[in-house]
Amino acid sequence: MEKTATFSELGLSEVLTKALSEVGFDHPFPIQEMAIPIALSGADIIGQARTGTGKTLAFGLPLLDHVLLSGDDDYEDLSLPDKPQALILTPTRELASQVTAELSAANKYRQARLLTVYGGVGYDDQVGSLNDGIDIVIGTPGRILDLADSGKLDLAGVVRLVLDEADEMLDMGFLPDVERILSKTSTDRQSQLFSATMPGPIMALARAQMHQPVHLRAEGQDAILMVPETTQFVYQTHDLDKPEILGKLCQVSTLGKMMVFTQTKRSAARLADELVDRGFAAVAIHGDLTQQARERSLRRFRKGDAKVLVATDVAGRGIDVSGVTHVVNFECPDDEKTYVHRIGRTGRAGASGVAITFIDWADTTRWKVINRALELPFDEIVESYSTTPQLLSDLKIPEGVKGRLASPKPRPPRQDRDRREQRQSIDFDDQSQGGRRERARRQGDKTEPTGNRQRRRTRNGKPI
Repeated sequence: MEKTATFSELGLSEVLTKALSEVGFDHPFPIQEMAIPIALSGADIIGQARTGTGKTLAFGLPLLDHVLLSGDDDYEDLSLPDKPQALILTPTRELASQVTAELSAANKYRQARLLTVYGGVGYDDQVGSLNDGIDIVIGTPGRILDLADSGKLDLAGVVRLVLDEADEMLDMGFLPDVERILSKTSTDRQSQLFSATMPGPIMALARAQMHQPVHLRAEGQDAILMVPETTQFVYQTHDLDKPEILGKLCQVSTLGKMMVFTQTKRSAARLADELVDRGFAAVAIHGDLTQQARERSLRRFRKGDAKVLVATDVAGRGIDVSGVTHVVNFECPDDEKTYVHRIGRTGRAGASGVAITFIDWADTTRWKVINRALELPFDEIVESYSTTPQLLSDLKIPEGVKGRLASPKPRPPRQDRDRREQRQSIDFDDQSQGGRRERARRQGDKTEPTGNRQRRRTRNGKPI
């Protein structure tokens, strides 16, 4: 087979420029210029940079260059040919798919075999690809462990490991799975951790799993974590008035796409339904949806068929969609890390964006902690409503706009099916009148049972 060219032979700067243009970047960012040469040398890396500054290519390009492909000089020396040589772990399915898409932009120069692995879909296609041979696996910990424990995925040949969104991956909820996965990989591996935030305890955990890592920080210690091009607004609002503000915001002329974050899955589903009822094209993405429904919602949002995506923190973590001009924290984030990751969905790749945060009265103390930790200028929050002139002026909402369209568009049939997937079925007691009516409906009987059943009291078989 013809030997594939490495990046050093092609010219890494040229490859990087072309790869960046494929994913919407005009020029290399500092984290890429700092991380790529060190990663190519084989050293372990802890990389920290603001969200939206191209961390995926910072670890992805060296991985593509390091894997040995059929036709390379040392390929015959591999102890486990056709088994994965590199593994990228992500906290969410959507982020795994996104990382795969970005690596594919540069992969045309190397033609490495990539496979995305996550739960919520069938095993057959993933197992079939593994049997055919794979060079790099990108996936979530749960499905990676399932395949590894069943013997379908052999991680013994993994000599390059990446943890994307490492602070989330090494959180106490993910740490046992990550440690089990690490134990199945080669002990002589290169490890890379990348994230926008890297607290002290997480740094200690990371160093315990790495060999003399190089800590790269794309900005100075005093640099803010948020993208400077993102304009931030914070308002104290009433919970019942928030949908009206969102409805008005959906009609701003500068709005491209908008992501709205909620705390719970139920809140995300309810808010998406509320916006659709108001006549706006909105979809939801959260853990209660099937994987097919999540992919459908994200696909509609990427294509622009839906202008608003309502998401929970876990489901929305790491989602990179071009054209997101507004991010709304419908409910106050839990901490400063969550705030940074939420508003990082806009203002990406040098574009400008708007981040809006709604604070309820009960969340005032929590917001003050976030404000102080990030050194933001929102010490005093102004009480605002959907009719407040200052809010309308800040968000460039036209005068006289209502939060509900006069003639809302009909709900798409697919979205109806998505909503039904979110609801829990109601089990009727077979002996109740509701149960008899439900059973008759399912059997196609149009005659509904009634509650006027005639009874006769008897004693020893004789009427009383």
